[in-house]
Amino acid sequence: MKFKLPIFLISIFILTSCSMLSSTNIGHFNQAKQTALTTKTEPPEDFIPHDITIVSAGDSLTEGVGDSTNSGGYIPYLKEKLEDNRGISSAHFFNFGVKGNRSDQLLTRLNSSKIKTAVREADMVIVTIGGNDMMQVVRENFSNLKFRAFHKQKQKYIENLEEVINKLRKDNPDGIIVLVGLYNPFLKWFANISELNVIIDEWNKTSKKTLAKYPNTYFVEIDDLFQKNSEELLYTDYFHPNDKGYELIANRVYETLKEGALNKITERFYTVGNGEKY
Repeated sequence: MKFKLPIFLISIFILTSCSMLSSTNIGHFNQAKQTALTTKTEPPEDFIPHDITIVSAGDSLTEGVGDSTNSGGYIPYLKEKLEDNRGISSAHFFNFGVKGNRSDQLLTRLNSSKIKTAVREADMVIVTIGGNDMMQVVRENFSNLKFRAFHKQKQKYIENLEEVINKLRKDNPDGIIVLVGLYNPFLKWFANISELNVIIDEWNKTSKKTLAKYPNTYFVEIDDLFQKNSEELLYTDYFHPNDKGYELIANRVYETLKEGALNKITERFYTVGNGEKY
């Protein structure tokens, strides 16, 4: 099936992939971790909160393109919410987001010693990837755009996603892995192009199924935030989130983590005396 996209939309896709905002690195390594586990799901009353370390990796959503403060997009909002959690004293972030990165480029970057070292020390890795994989299809096929091209690219993306997870698992077998889903930034301006919604929904469903194969992985759905919210959530490029958009993404990530991931992290610190479990 073939469908056409407005020239304005194509221009936005191409221009936003070349946006020139700089990334921000946040936080430092957590120097000491205890690893004993317990069966409790909530910290005891006398539990002492601990620092946690989080690696954020991926594309412009991790770098924070569209963030007016240039402080890392969703990261400062998520940091604040995590530090309000009773089991966490401080949340330290490493931001490895690079605008324009596709899944194959992220795979290559995961081989760098700097990222590998950060991942080994991390309690959690949050990934945003896939949007530029889709954008590549548009750039290369905009004069003859068909569903088949997106399906073919989706298969490559899923293969890369599985390799990303396997690499992260190799460097950190016990860490939490979180994948933030895709959203349709053109819903407000091009609501009549239903094909984009179908494509994004298919990619999100496939990503979620892929993560389900691996333990300690979480998928964060954000597409509905941009579909159902009456507020303006996009930056002036009409592609990336603005400050409010990033805040809502952070809230959704935190809501997802509260369902189990945060308990798994804080359980590692539930030891007393010589290491016996509560």
